[in-house]
Amino acid sequence: MKAGIVGLPNVGKSTLFNCLSNAKAQSANFPFCTIEPNIGVVNVPDTRLQKLEDLVNPERVLPATVEIVDIAGLVKGASKGEGLGNQFLGNIRETDAILHVLRCFDNDNIIHVDGNINPIRDKETIDMELQLKDLETVDKKLDKVKRAAKTGNKEAQKEESVLLKLKENLEAGISVRAIEFSEDDYLEYVNPSQLITDKPVLYVCNVDENAAVSGNSYVDLVKDAVKNENAEVLVLAVGTEADINELDDYEERQMFLQDIGLDEPGSSKLIRSAYKLLNQQTYFTAGVKEVRAWTIDVGATAPQAAGVIHTDFEKGFIRAEVIGYDDYVSHGSEAKVKEAGKMRVEGKNYIVKDGDVMHFLFNV
Repeated sequence: MKAGIVGLPNVGKSTLFNCLSNAKAQSANFPFCTIEPNIGVVNVPDTRLQKLEDLVNPERVLPATVEIVDIAGLVKGASKGEGLGNQFLGNIRETDAILHVLRCFDNDNIIHVDGNINPIRDKETIDMELQLKDLETVDKKLDKVKRAAKTGNKEAQKEESVLLKLKENLEAGISVRAIEFSEDDYLEYVNPSQLITDKPVLYVCNVDENAAVSGNSYVDLVKDAVKNENAEVLVLAVGTEADINELDDYEERQMFLQDIGLDEPGSSKLIRSAYKLLNQQTYFTAGVKEVRAWTIDVGATAPQAAGVIHTDFEKGFIRAEVIGYDDYVSHGSEAKVKEAGKMRVEGKNYIVKDGDVMHFLFNV
């Protein structure tokens, strides 16, 4: 699963990417510093994994991961190919969720492409370009569907009505994620279209150190602007956290975080938020060889969870042995959980819960 970092040039995208992945993407004070997208595989911070490691003492520990993509800065006219528009829009289409970085700090030494700081204008610039690209996609589909609808094809007429609703809203500056559809219409017609503005979005307000905890007036404007969207807003002092990340000593990093009022890096919160945005959750396998976090969709069944380990596990699934995370921790070991009668046997219809510790029995 991929989350793409997007925003205007010079808002802090590459600095954020470096902060998240500890990679060293080039970041500089001029537009289009990032041309080819940088990709980093980021561990999902999870204190439960550390606790299981302490209890089991395995040979190795493997966390869940999210792929983060740092995409080139977008400018007005991108939907028509301005700047790196076509390349940008192609890269963002390949991601599953959007991390939209908005500049919410003043600094005369860092140039803004539009000359002054206005996160709402910046947001609207990118929204408009993505909406225009989606409108182009919808218009192409409409041209095909209208011909079939005119012949009396009921299915085509239904699709035409959904596409016309999409077109009307996009032309009014409304992103697809904010348009209401019935579940059937969404699954049948909207979701297969893979529209960019249908992707879930997390707005990252890039602030200075003084606003790292409580935000500022720019952040308040952003929160008000997105209140009708199905979106989350996260405040992050990207430059400050990048500087803290440069420190080698863990205790020193923690001390600096506490000095600005944070109990953990904001980047950790962002990674967990991205994981949630992608509709992902975690289950664990725990043994002396390995304690591992596995990523599954929220709502996945036990066989689907088994299939993440190996497709044969799903094909030949017999049953799952399941321990709730809290039961595992409170009893201290798998053996003691069994003695207490807290290990459950679940079948093919079991919906896996976040944090379940699981073993699978299968036959191929």
